[in-house]
Amino acid sequence: MFIRFHLWKHSGVIRNIIFDWSGTLVDDLPAVFRATNFVFGQAGVDELTIEQFRAEFCLPFKSFYDRYTPEVKMEQLEEWFHGHFKQVQDSVIELPHARDFLLFCRKHGIRTFLLSTVHRDHFAVQAGVIGFGELIDKPYVEILDKRTKIHEILEENQLAAGETMFIGDMQHDVETAKHGNVFSCAVLTGYNRLEQLRASEPDLIVEHLGELQEILERTGFNIIHRKHGLEGSPIAHPICTVGAAIFNEADKVLMVRTQKWSNLWGIPGGKTKYGETSVAALHREIKEETDLEIADIEFVLVQDCIHSKEFYREAHFVLLNYQCRVRGRGAVTLNEEAQEFCWKSLDEALGMNLNQPTRILLEEIQHRIARE
Repeated sequence: MFIRFHLWKHSGVIRNIIFDWSGTLVDDLPAVFRATNFVFGQAGVDELTIEQFRAEFCLPFKSFYDRYTPEVKMEQLEEWFHGHFKQVQDSVIELPHARDFLLFCRKHGIRTFLLSTVHRDHFAVQAGVIGFGELIDKPYVEILDKRTKIHEILEENQLAAGETMFIGDMQHDVETAKHGNVFSCAVLTGYNRLEQLRASEPDLIVEHLGELQEILERTGFNIIHRKHGLEGSPIAHPICTVGAAIFNEADKVLMVRTQKWSNLWGIPGGKTKYGETSVAALHREIKEETDLEIADIEFVLVQDCIHSKEFYREAHFVLLNYQCRVRGRGAVTLNEEAQEFCWKSLDEALGMNLNQPTRILLEEIQHRIARE
């Protein structure tokens, strides 16, 4: 996690949480992307790729559309957008860990609010289908510029700024939290990339709401210590992990791309559990992250990865790196940790935008092949 230490305005105990909606509690990116490109088509503007959209989309909406359709009135843009969004919003789903986190807040008496640009009709449909409406004490929707509303929410509900957290997935959410003088938490489950969120300097960046729940449980909601920053963070010991370059029958290696590694390409893997052998951990992690069964496992090298700027938080990893093969003709099914995968030859993979530990592993495998 990424922690900002230079501003000690908070009392520490979190009693109130304000959520963004899109990209924080629900995944509506595919629907918003499709509706936006529909608007561009109506306006005679070239459509964006998903990568271009994620890099360029921003709040308030007017700033975004002014760059692409300055000659079209906002009323017309909204009519096009919302009309098409109604046709595609059945693709909106809850994000992993969101329901558990809302229930966690309810269990511990944390007051919950929503501050979002989402249209009230879309929110009513989505919240009703997903069932999140009853887990939010009070929603504030159709707020085009959240910075104009944050103080009103605090005053209207008698929320102490020092006891309030705003959670969102975009730079505008972080800016809103700062405007309200509340604790800012950015999640990697939505629209903005890690480098964009880092640029806005939130108090905390987490991979998802499940990680935030663990932090709040571990610290008893008293997450800020006035002298030492976030209690217990960064973790004060190395973390042992396993990962593998997985080859298929065509000798192509599986590459995955994740937000938590700055959207760089890497390999699947994860932390070893207490009492678990490294090979057992590798089997488990590969199965969880890709749904693949692996065989012919061979240890390649061990790496220290200490406070990598590519990773979303400060950590010291001991990376146990392997190579292996897919067992059978399994198809890749990614879990929520990765956003994209592909199969590439070793040479092709080394030409990709890789995180540094993955590059070191693949280069070592290449050298071994050359020596054989």
